[in-house]
Amino acid sequence: MAKILMVVTGSAVWTLADGTAHPSGYWAEEVSAPWQAFTAAGHEVVVATPGGVVPTMDPASLAPELNGGQENADAIAADLARVTALRQPVALEDVRLDEYAAVFYPGGHGPMEDLAVHAASGALLGEALASGKPLGIVCHGPAALLATADEQGGSPFAGYRVTAFTNAEETQSGFADRAPWLLQDRLVALGVDFQEGQAWAPYVVVDRNLYTGQNPASAAPLAAEIVKALG
Repeated sequence: MAKILMVVTGSAVWTLADGTAHPSGYWAEEVSAPWQAFTAAGHEVVVATPGGVVPTMDPASLAPELNGGQENADAIAADLARVTALRQPVALEDVRLDEYAAVFYPGGHGPMEDLAVHAASGALLGEALASGKPLGIVCHGPAALLATADEQGGSPFAGYRVTAFTNAEETQSGFADRAPWLLQDRLVALGVDFQEGQAWAPYVVVDRNLYTGQNPASAAPLAAEIVKALG
């Protein structure tokens, strides 16, 4: 059994371009599906958030129309209710990578608010990448990569093949015109080799020990790849 660190946004809002505080947080499926995969394989999941705050789930992420119906949405909600680690997070600032076999970042718009500018998270990501341990990041989670940039704008992730929530998906979700910035654009500017799959379809990219998924539907197959990597 291995310990897997799940780094979850601590923000309950996403500040839009006009200054509006839009309700946000983590995306339900992107925590639920990996948690199920990791624990089913016998691994322990520890949740970390900035400051150790109890994370907020994006209320939109349990909408029936985004989860294949009410029954599936209810099942995800029930799964999350069993994740006691979500209610007892450790402080991200206190995390020691050597205690974990893998690191996983779920998305939701929340990471664009806090993890994108969180120094301790940026340092952890750089350390995880250099360690060779599996590092999984899905959907809007790759916003956290922006915090790895140095004063010259360089990042250890530059040149890595990465996928994340695309401009096309942000447009179709109705937020592209309201967002302060678009994740795909910022990642390209960071220097990653951005890979774009079909909108809303599962799409996972693996480059060395970096595992990224494009959207919520990619969370489960991404987690399966990490389980496989852990043996």
